[in-house]
Amino acid sequence: PFQRSKFNPLTMFLKKLACAAVLAAAPSAAFTGMPTVARRSSSLSMARAAPTTITVGIFGGGTVGGGIVDILDKKAQYFTALTGHKIEVRKICVRDASKPRDFDVPSHASIVTSYDDILDDPEIDMVVEVMGGTTDAKDVIYGALRKGKNVVTANKALIAAHLPEIEGVLDEVNDGKSPEDEVEFRYEAAVCGGIPIIRSLQSDFVGDEITMMSGIINGCTNFMLTAMDRDGKSYEEALGEASELGYAEADPTLDVGGFDARSKLRILMRLAFGVEVDEDAISCRGITDLTKVDFEYAKMLGGTIKLLGVAKRVSEGKVTAFVSPCYVTADDSLSTVNDATNAVEVISNNLVSSTYIGQGAGRYPTANSCINDVIALAKNDQTPLPFNPGSDDEMVGNFESVFYLRLKYKDMLGITRQCGEVCEKHGVSIHSILQNPVTKRDDAAFVIITEKVELNAIKAVCESIQGLEWCAEDVYYMPVLREDWVSGLTN
Repeated sequence: PFQRSKFNPLTMFLKKLACAAVLAAAPSAAFTGMPTVARRSSSLSMARAAPTTITVGIFGGGTVGGGIVDILDKKAQYFTALTGHKIEVRKICVRDASKPRDFDVPSHASIVTSYDDILDDPEIDMVVEVMGGTTDAKDVIYGALRKGKNVVTANKALIAAHLPEIEGVLDEVNDGKSPEDEVEFRYEAAVCGGIPIIRSLQSDFVGDEITMMSGIINGCTNFMLTAMDRDGKSYEEALGEASELGYAEADPTLDVGGFDARSKLRILMRLAFGVEVDEDAISCRGITDLTKVDFEYAKMLGGTIKLLGVAKRVSEGKVTAFVSPCYVTADDSLSTVNDATNAVEVISNNLVSSTYIGQGAGRYPTANSCINDVIALAKNDQTPLPFNPGSDDEMVGNFESVFYLRLKYKDMLGITRQCGEVCEKHGVSIHSILQNPVTKRDDAAFVIITEKVELNAIKAVCESIQGLEWCAEDVYYMPVLREDWVSGLTN
C-alpha cells in the first residue's frame, strides 16, 4: 500500500540552497513569533567585563603564609581567568613586622601586627588563618566570621577541639541570610596538608557508605618508622634525624605521642560517619615504646609497622576509632608509604577501596590546599555544611582485632605454659608464638600473635602477665590492621 519515494540528490541540494537563501535574506523572519532571547555577540573582539577584586587578609607570615602569597602572585592571571575575579592579598598580620620575610610582599599588600587591622577592615572579603594555636586563632576565626568574612584555615587543633562551637558560630552568622550571602568556612589544609581528603569526603562519598578509614596522617612519625624499619635505626636515632631535617618540633610530643594524628582523625570521623566525639575519647598510643625488636619481628612476619589513625563501623549505629602503631603486611597499600608521606585509605560499599597519597606537610603542599579553598570561594562553590550532616551513631572504645604482643622476660621455666593459661582465662586464642635467637639474656623478648579478639580482653591479658615473676616490663601490644593478615604471608 505504500510506495517508496525515489531519492534525487540534486533535488535535495536545490531545496537546501533555497532555504539558506531565505534565511540569509531575512533572518528575523525565521524567528517570527519566538520569544526574545539574549544572544552572544558574534564579534570575537568583544572584551569581557572587567573582573572584580576579592581582597584577602592573611594571619601568619611564616612558612605556609609565604607559600600562599607566592602561589597567588605566580598564578594571578590564571586565577582571574578561572574565577572572573582578581584575588589580592591586602594585609598580612604577623607578630614582628621588622622580621625579614622569605617571600616577596606584593606591592598592594601591607604588613600589620594588629588583628583588628584585618578584622575591622570592611574592604577585606576573605581571611586565611595560618598562624596556628588554639587561643588567638580562635578569636581571629570567630571574629572574621562574625564580620561577614569567609574563612580559610589550616588549623587542625582548633577544629578538633572546637568543631561544634564553630558550627554554632556559622549557624549564628548565617541565620536569616540567603544562600548566596552566607559566610563560609573552609579547612582543606587542616588534615594531611596537600592531600584533598576533606573535599573528597564532602563530595565524593555522598551516595556511598564508608565502613572504615585508616591512614598514615603524621609525616614526622612515618619518617621515623621508615628509618627504624628500612635503616635499622633506634627510636632515638630516628628522632634525631627527623629533628635535623625539620620534621620534628623542638617538643615532638604531639607527633610521637600520636596526638597530632588523633586531632586529624577526629575531624575525618565527623566527615565520614557524622560522629561527634570528644578528642580525648579516641584511644591514642604513639610510637615512643616501639623498639628495634618490634621491626625484627615484623620482618619475620613479612610486614612492617605504621602509626595509623583508624576509624571503622563495628556494628549498626556504632563506630570505633584509635591511633596506634599497627602491623601491616607487605602487600598492604599502606606498607610502602614511606618517609614523610601521608596516605588515607577509605573503604566504602560502592567504591570499595580508595587510597589518597601525598605530601602531608610543608610550605607548598599546605599552601596549595589553602589556595584551593580560596579559589573555590572565589568561584562561589558553596559548601553549606562544612562538616557534613551529623548522625546518631555512637562512639565505642572497645573493638575486635588480631593483636601483636611483645613480652620481655627473665629466663625461667613454664613461661609458655603460663602465657597459655592467662590467655585461656581471658578468652584469648593464640595464633602463633615467635622468638628470635636469644643473644642477651637480660634483653630477651618473644611475641604472641592472637586470633581476633576484643581490645578489653587483650588489656586484661597484659595486666595478668605483668604480674608474673618472669615478666621484665609492661607488655607491649598493637593491633594488626587487617583480619586477613595471614593471606599477606602467602601472597
